[in-house]
Amino acid sequence: MLNSTGAGSVGGYGDRSLWQGRLAGLRKLDWPLTVTVLVLSVVGALLVRSATFQLALEHGDDPEGFLKRHILNLLIGFVLGGVVTVLDYRLLRAYVPILYALACVGLLAVLTPLGSTINGSHSWIVIGGGFQIQPSEFAKVGLVVLLAMILGEPRDGEIGPGRRDVLLALALAGVPGVLIMLQPDLGTTLVFIAVVLGMLAVSGAQKRWLVGLVAGGAAAGAAVFFFGLLKKYQIDRFTAFLDPSADPRGAGYNAQQARIAIGSGGPFGKGLFNGQQTGGHFVPEQQTDFIFTVAGEELGFVGAAVIVLLLGVVLWRGLRIASQAADLFGTLVATGVVCWLAFQTFENVGMTLGIMPITGLPLPFVSYGGSATFANMIAFGLLQAVHIRRRPFD
Repeated sequence: MLNSTGAGSVGGYGDRSLWQGRLAGLRKLDWPLTVTVLVLSVVGALLVRSATFQLALEHGDDPEGFLKRHILNLLIGFVLGGVVTVLDYRLLRAYVPILYALACVGLLAVLTPLGSTINGSHSWIVIGGGFQIQPSEFAKVGLVVLLAMILGEPRDGEIGPGRRDVLLALALAGVPGVLIMLQPDLGTTLVFIAVVLGMLAVSGAQKRWLVGLVAGGAAAGAAVFFFGLLKKYQIDRFTAFLDPSADPRGAGYNAQQARIAIGSGGPFGKGLFNGQQTGGHFVPEQQTDFIFTVAGEELGFVGAAVIVLLLGVVLWRGLRIASQAADLFGTLVATGVVCWLAFQTFENVGMTLGIMPITGLPLPFVSYGGSATFANMIAFGLLQAVHIRRRPFD
């Protein structure tokens, strides 16, 4: 009896301790960030369904097919984000070379016969069943942790990274950057530039590096245009950005139709699943790059503004996590994620409003797409991992 009772009490105490530990772990999460990402994911799923239902029906496909795949992608993404959250981000230093090498191998594979061209960009590896992998999305994760490792290492008597650190960071970041330009994927290249500049600024690097990089980037951009190194469709996109009415049925079509769709929504929209522009699929790729046009038409200015506000909350929580990190490595990881998501959000929303050129970047946590969803959720997990261990001994 004593043994039985004793075993029962020890078992009961152990069970309580286990549950208390799990609850304590959940309490450490940044819940405003978690809830915001969940809400954006649900809104995104509804917009994906609205953007694809009628089109799939007309083609004789499963009208809920895109929605089902998107929900599957979200579930896998949350699992990946959860795994990254549980892992100690400080141990990533040991695996950064492996992650960087895998990212480069994936980008190289795209340039072989394994790669496929979709919408003018040779950025995909088709694996069948309606699924594709875009290695450049995962390269963003590799870039963030790589730069954090190089720029965030402790230095004796130094305020920020030295010249050798900066040059090494730029050289290693340039390898995947060049591979992405060869696809060519201008949008992801611009994300890389935003991440590099942001992380250098926060790392404490001397201002002359930032000034030099901005000046060099401007000169390189001018040279690219002058020597005609861009593809014709990329030049057409910039031309359409400057004057969409110049070629309304060609290069300016997407930009013009996007603004028509958003403008037709008015203050409160036409109602979810009731968009005439969306239902008539006048704007191409509405489930991915132009999903904000669905929000503008069906949810109106108010609904679209709420989505932008929610994305702003994600960025705000990311900045807060960066400022409270236990070490410079954590600060730089969170900073890199914020720069990545901030630029991509601004570019995606901006191109639908006509204030940015069309580059093919999806809206974080909202757009349809497996690789982008997985990468965004890994980024979400990195933020949570830094937040949970914001005290040095957590």
